[in-house]
Amino acid sequence: MIKDSIKTSDSIFEALFMESAIGIVMVDQEGIIVASNRYANALFGYDVDELIGQTIELLVPSNIEHKHKGYVHGYMAKPQVRPMGIGLDLKGRRKDNSLFSVEVSLSHFEQNGQSYIISFINDVTAKKKSDLELILKNEEIKKLNENLEKEVLNRTNALVETLNDLEEKKRALELSLKKEKELGELKSRFVSMASHEFRTPLTSILSSASLIEKYPKEDEQEKRIRHLQRIKTSVGYLTDILEEFLSVGKLEEGKIAASLCWFNLPELVQECLTDLSSMVKKGQHLSYEHQGGDDVYLDKSLIRKIIFNLCSNAIKFSNEGDCITINSERSSEFLRICVKDEGIGISAEDQKHLFDRFFRGANVTNIQGTGLGLHIVARYTELLHGKVAIESQLNQGTTISATFPV
Repeated sequence: MIKDSIKTSDSIFEALFMESAIGIVMVDQEGIIVASNRYANALFGYDVDELIGQTIELLVPSNIEHKHKGYVHGYMAKPQVRPMGIGLDLKGRRKDNSLFSVEVSLSHFEQNGQSYIISFINDVTAKKKSDLELILKNEEIKKLNENLEKEVLNRTNALVETLNDLEEKKRALELSLKKEKELGELKSRFVSMASHEFRTPLTSILSSASLIEKYPKEDEQEKRIRHLQRIKTSVGYLTDILEEFLSVGKLEEGKIAASLCWFNLPELVQECLTDLSSMVKKGQHLSYEHQGGDDVYLDKSLIRKIIFNLCSNAIKFSNEGDCITINSERSSEFLRICVKDEGIGISAEDQKHLFDRFFRGANVTNIQGTGLGLHIVARYTELLHGKVAIESQLNQGTTISATFPV
């Protein structure tokens, strides 16, 4: 559980912290544990709240306890987001004093003048075992090749078959290594991006909550309302991020399937535009036009999410006063939904990767976002056997269309 001095009222953050499928341990600048999630407690064999108030040295091998305190103070002197113990075989110590292999990434933050370190901990015992098996397998292949060369003259036919088998195993091993590398890179990008994207709204929530306390008088209600609105906006942004993470997870696990039904498309678009009204910047205008029949037989929920993501992207990357146009066309053969903006546009180079997970254009680094919105749009469109197309130029706006067979 989270220590009282750093509690937040944000139940979404609490759920994300406690239910993460990675161990998270937070310590103060003296190395005292102030928070740990369920995964970390189970990983090290402790009950809920049992780690709170203990020193972090409780979780490291006893032979390096005296050195570890110096590592904590050294990190506090120069904190940065980074993996821990690069090139070293790090071990964690369970409650029963048994050791296991771990990977640790470090992050940090400050609150009320107090510095904290966040450790993201993974049990890599299985990975270490896999690496060892891979080394042994490569040695086995090398030895087998040496023996095969000696027998090449009298066992030509057998060698051909054996070498084919070896080549197939080699390809399988290379593919396995490639997938493992991609997974590691994806995990690192996720941790880095999540740490960055959650820090800004959480900081806004904490600062606004602190400032509200400074306005106790009745005639200061307007100031209180302004800070409460900042809190609501930040919570809404955190909810959107969490929804994107959950959607990507379900898509990767194949848990989302199309559920077709008849519905009125223009009515659905108008509902989406109503929901989007709170996101519209000053002077921005949403314009909608529809051609053809109103009723379509598709997945209403997926179409709604596609429209919402495309429009929210257009709002986010357009300037104040810009017009955002939504067009839909229903013919006897297809349904096409187009969202056009007058915003910052996308370079030709970035368009090649626009629908990749976590990809963000070079010209949007100062705008909040996870890089998952268009990836989700593309995956939902694929589920409905449709296609996504994009037309854009830098500083001249963007048009994204999704076309579905009907």
